[in-house]
Amino acid sequence: MKKLFQNRILTAVLLLCASISLGIMSLYFACETTGIEVFNSYFEKSIIAILNILPCIWLVFILWFITKRAAVAFTLSSLVVMGFTIASWFKLQFRNDPMMFGDLFLIKEASNMSERYTLFMTESMRNALIILVLIVAILAVIARGKPTGIPRISGIIVCLSLLIPMKIVYFDETIYTKKTANIEYINQWAATEVYISKGFVYPFIYSIQDAIKQPPENYNEKETKALIESYTKEDIPDEEKVDIIGIMLEAYSDLSVYDQIEFEVDPYEYYHELEQESIAGNLYTNIFAGGTVDSERAFLTGFSEQGSFRGRTNSYTWYFKDQGYTVTGNHPSYDWFYNRANINQNLGFETYNFFENHYAELANDEIAMDRIFMPEIVNLHEQHKAESDKPYFAFNVTYQGHGPYGTDANYYGTSYVKPETYSKESENILNNYFGTIADTNENLKNLVDHYKQSQDPVILVLFGDHKPWLGDSNSVYNELGINLNNTESEGFKNYYSTRYLIWANDAAKEVLGNDFVGQGPDIGPYFLMNLLFRECGWKGPEYMQAIDEVSQKVPVINKNGLYMLADGTVTEDLPEEYAALTYDYACLSFCEQNNFRYKYLLE
Repeated sequence: MKKLFQNRILTAVLLLCASISLGIMSLYFACETTGIEVFNSYFEKSIIAILNILPCIWLVFILWFITKRAAVAFTLSSLVVMGFTIASWFKLQFRNDPMMFGDLFLIKEASNMSERYTLFMTESMRNALIILVLIVAILAVIARGKPTGIPRISGIIVCLSLLIPMKIVYFDETIYTKKTANIEYINQWAATEVYISKGFVYPFIYSIQDAIKQPPENYNEKETKALIESYTKEDIPDEEKVDIIGIMLEAYSDLSVYDQIEFEVDPYEYYHELEQESIAGNLYTNIFAGGTVDSERAFLTGFSEQGSFRGRTNSYTWYFKDQGYTVTGNHPSYDWFYNRANINQNLGFETYNFFENHYAELANDEIAMDRIFMPEIVNLHEQHKAESDKPYFAFNVTYQGHGPYGTDANYYGTSYVKPETYSKESENILNNYFGTIADTNENLKNLVDHYKQSQDPVILVLFGDHKPWLGDSNSVYNELGINLNNTESEGFKNYYSTRYLIWANDAAKEVLGNDFVGQGPDIGPYFLMNLLFRECGWKGPEYMQAIDEVSQKVPVINKNGLYMLADGTVTEDLPEEYAALTYDYACLSFCEQNNFRYKYLLE
């Protein structure tokens, strides 16, 4: 019997069974918060189970070859796999946010989080612990085969060699997004639920590539830090601390610039009037018809290329907080969408109102449209002024205007485009889109009129996040003959353009000595805050000062590889001077995203 227990083949078979059990156990806890249906779906879509279990097998066997003890190999593997799995389970409980590889770099934050919450052991955890202990005991008694000599070395080499094909498979975007799509029992738009739908081990490994962002070529951390530190953060003078309200308008774009659209009723009439009272210009985003959060976070951070924001990240929100501002905001949709609930905290927001904690009650459990949302922006600002003397920065993101727009009827009842000019489907899409625009502008007028009457200095920053969806495969754009070839100048401008404006009431104009009227430059959303600060006469934080020159000379740095110069030229080949500026910008952005400077605000 002793000889049997020392048989390497028996030990390997037992280890294989044990490691499969470990993978299944991890899968169970990966979805315990969502239900048994999701657990069953892992095996119905067997590729998910396989991709979660294989790394457990790999880890157990390489540790067996290294330690030569099956029980030790399984114990260490269990500590790693179940340790991370349970950590993710608690993170989901406390923050509705799974554990990703990038969280391993946030040890201090994890420690702070654990101090704020009470950890506990569930019955499922106790049962899992008992099972693991029993497996270890069985392996210790009857799985005593030890790999030695050539088999041991060969085993280690084989395991290490497997890392190459494993990397290809586990980092493959098509496999992750399509072949393991598992949306029957989850909300496919909730990033957290999509993660859970793929288990834990597999999506955790996939997240490695998001956590380890590659710096620009020849990046020098020391030199880049020195460049940032060559600037000195400048405070906003107390007497100039006007309230700032930013509103990013969902899919808001001025399509009246296209002669192909013939209006029966102009939905942009008020917006054009407001532009005449403002600094207004073209905003060129990184996105088209979706991806809202890219424009949102570009404005808040000054980054065109953005990371995961899994940890505290420098932003202009943190700067305003450092300057004594109350920093808050509103979005009437769900807090899990784009993981805003967690990432907004990492970007410095003290509070943020979402559907779950505010707007559901105001809108009868519906997502609030602008008739509710914009008056509430004003109400919350007035409430703040009644309770606090602190200056106020609020960044708000609307939902109204989100596509798709109805194709079978005109739901607003107003013919904004001339009837029978376009196909019926295109006519309906355009009328329904312009209906949302007209309604937004009506509510926007009420908001602006309120601040016109206010004696308190207020600046409004409005911008659209991206062009609207106008039919599957851009059918309406195609019918209108609007060039969307984003690899050349005209198409690039059509594809990525929206509008922005900076408006100030009389009190703010007097405080800042600027009338805030005129044609603004063409810029990307990541440079919009630079423009605001220049118009206010402020210098801002070190990073903002460091990127100010490039923001004026190469005001659009599209992350897809094209640039726009200040004269409107679109190119992928920059003159040497400008290439140096954009390279410095890439280095500065990378450095700023990875070296948090406002730790003292957390104390």
